[in-house]
Amino acid sequence: MKTLLVAHDFDETSERALDQAITLARKLSAKVVVVHVYSVPVYTFPEGSALIPSPGDATRISQAAQRHLDHIVALRGAEGVAIEGLLRSGVPSDEICRLADELPADMIVIGTHGRGVLGRTFLGSVAQQVVRSANQPVMTIHVPDAAD
Repeated sequence: MKTLLVAHDFDETSERALDQAITLARKLSAKVVVVHVYSVPVYTFPEGSALIPSPGDATRISQAAQRHLDHIVALRGAEGVAIEGLLRSGVPSDEICRLADELPADMIVIGTHGRGVLGRTFLGSVAQQVVRSANQPVMTIHVPDAAD
């Protein structure tokens, strides 16, 4: 394995997944690529109208995400593993799988809250969608919610 792709959404679960990826990369002399996928929210209303953020708002969202990703990569760069960050816009599971193919990544590492059937029914699960769609092996790192 030469490249591990870590999906990161700036929460504790993603940090745990990144910890595991760095540990594995160190043992394998592999590179870690951290990806954050964001989307610009569009709000629709029952009467059919929509609230679409301005181009300035979209730029601010992108810049804030890039700053946060750069911060994570800078902090983790001192851990003795080659690491880089990539920012993507779109549907998270689609972009993660697309990037894994483009790199190419040998494995995808992603955190999951493991909310169970009810949580996935209403919220969906990026990790679940990546597991189903990826052409690479996917390592899921489960971090229980406080309510678990």
